[in-house]
Amino acid sequence: MKRIALIFDMDGVIYRGNEPIEGAGELVEFLKERGIPFIFLTNNSTRDPAMYREKLLSMGINVPEERIITSGLATRLYMEKHFEPGKVFVIGGEGLWREMKRLGWSVLALEETGTGGWKEVKYVVVGLDPALTYEKLKYGTLAIRNGARFIGTNPDTTYPAEEGLYPGAGAIIAALKASTDVEPLIIGKPNEPAYEVAVERLKRIGPFDEIWMVGDRLDTDIAFAKRFGMKAIMVLTGVSNLDDIGESPVKPDLVLPSVRELLDYLRTKLGEGNEHPGTP
Repeated sequence: MKRIALIFDMDGVIYRGNEPIEGAGELVEFLKERGIPFIFLTNNSTRDPAMYREKLLSMGINVPEERIITSGLATRLYMEKHFEPGKVFVIGGEGLWREMKRLGWSVLALEETGTGGWKEVKYVVVGLDPALTYEKLKYGTLAIRNGARFIGTNPDTTYPAEEGLYPGAGAIIAALKASTDVEPLIIGKPNEPAYEVAVERLKRIGPFDEIWMVGDRLDTDIAFAKRFGMKAIMVLTGVSNLDDIGESPVKPDLVLPSVRELLDYLRTKLGEGNEHPGTP
């Protein structure tokens, strides 16, 4: 029997906005009781893991901070490993700011980039920014055109919320690509830096033979699973739908209405008596 581990996307899988998906909390408790390794891996960098833990707790979902990985965290770890220290200009939310501060490098505030301060910027790091302004795009453009390294936390052009789909980090990155003609380094799903962080974290939790990726987006979650040999499970509570699957060259291995049905699937497939079951 192959032992499984699971990676869950968050927005559109575990919750939409501030509303949990039915069955999400019950699924988490089932995995914890069975000792099945799992983590949450989100491309959303507006919060850091501590902030996401609080958000999940507010929905009645208790997940340790070390089981939560954001694209902001993955970006910090990649920069620590591969780049030399330098001044950073951040276009992003509080979570990305926190991660960049943890680098211990100089992180410039918007007002510090004016009057030529952008010329000293070595890295422009871009994520979803709910407080995006033209000034941020302007100084990000100037810094990148001056030679600063252009780093994007993730490629998601939208993210699911209660009212529908909102603009995502990918939309902001696209604006900077258009104004600089520079291709960014993208850290989050479906790219390798996010995979490396996720697998390393899973190995700390427990042994496994294969990974199941549970997501709502064909272009990031499912593409991520296919790229790295994971079982691709798509739920229909987020961005992509059945019509999208029909039109996409990237196909999930399993499509379920929600994580509620995933819990039923696991109970049936794994059986009630096995503490750390796998697949035949």
